[in-house]
Amino acid sequence: MVSPHVGPGPGAPPPPPGEEEGWLYRYRARVVSVYDGDTCTVEIDLGLGVWAHGEKLRLARIDAPEVRGAERPEGLAARDWLRGRIDGKEVVLHTWRDRKGKYGRYLAEIWLAEGDGWVNLNDAIVAAGHAVYYDY
Repeated sequence: MVSPHVGPGPGAPPPPPGEEEGWLYRYRARVVSVYDGDTCTVEIDLGLGVWAHGEKLRLARIDAPEVRGAERPEGLAARDWLRGRIDGKEVVLHTWRDRKGKYGRYLAEIWLAEGDGWVNLNDAIVAAGHAVYYDY
């Protein structure tokens, strides 16, 4: 089971006093599908046995090529890279309170436990050359 705390590693200590805001809106989730290099659908564990099903997420801070139109080959490569990393897996999400993008998707950082640490998939897909940082 992945710890819901994303920090130094699984089982990270609670945030220091006064820094709690940065630790809010973190959830365990299971990825059920990946649409493209910056969009996926998840089931989110809200705690106390409550789940949000079918939530569409937009990976925050990045932009990946579209799977339609002129960018299709690059878009499919980005989708396949992300799909291979997270589809069907348990991840940890960091969202911003009630912040959605223009298409109604929650903006999120997606973290995947690997080895003894965590990988930020938003940064990893950029490092892999399948997306760019984007300020929106």
